[in-house]
Amino acid sequence: MTTLCTDLDGIRAAAARIAPHAHRTAVLTCTSLDRILDAELFFKCENFQKVGAFKFRGACNAVASLEAGELERGVATHSSGNHAAALALAARLAGSSAHIVMPSNSAAVKKAAVTGYGATVTFCEPSLQEREATLAEILEREGRVEIHPYNDARIIAGQGTAALELLEDVPQLDCVMAPVGGGGLLSGTSIAVSETRPTAHVMGAEPLGADDAFRSLETGSIQPSVEPSTIADGLLTSLGSLTFAVLKERCDGIVRSRRHRSLRRCGWSGSG
Repeated sequence: MTTLCTDLDGIRAAAARIAPHAHRTAVLTCTSLDRILDAELFFKCENFQKVGAFKFRGACNAVASLEAGELERGVATHSSGNHAAALALAARLAGSSAHIVMPSNSAAVKKAAVTGYGATVTFCEPSLQEREATLAEILEREGRVEIHPYNDARIIAGQGTAALELLEDVPQLDCVMAPVGGGGLLSGTSIAVSETRPTAHVMGAEPLGADDAFRSLETGSIQPSVEPSTIADGLLTSLGSLTFAVLKERCDGIVRSRRHRSLRRCGWSGSG
């Protein structure tokens, strides 16, 4: 497997690797919101990305980084939906195959999307322990390559390409914000911004009812997400060892409420 670093060179290499497949998404603005907040807001619209989420960037980069023998073996992961769909599509585009472990209570539309992209799906009880145990059985039985949803340098680098594009389109940002669940997007965003626009703040955003990333950075150790209370099913995960290490070094903080810093030009990476 190609060794990739969680640095700006890795993100730039990922950008070149996924360019033939991923969309360069639009950056949109809203005059009404600017007026209300007395600021300039720029939205990187990853809801227009393939599979409808930024997750395709990381999955595409990870699959495109595999060697021929690994592609022949196929890939596998566990996911509640967006990473699952992204990996399924990335594998199909590369002529490989994907086996996805999904919680039984995943949204029906996400289940349909994953099977629609050609992946084999195995359902399990909706707990992280069951997801990991079921995936381990599949990896042992089928010999596939695991592509973790976020705690993987290839995923972090791929997700960071969204912020890289944002800063190319709007270089003079004061702050870049991204949602945080497992931390893949926010880690990649933190690297891209700190290396290309070091004067800009990098902030994560998560609900008060699922604020494990905030607590992890506050305490200096990973705080598991236990019984989170949020409708955002993509935020039901804890930070990983790689993402936590990046965020400790490069992220300025996590926003959990409506309060915000007084920043004049703010970009939001990863909408959708």
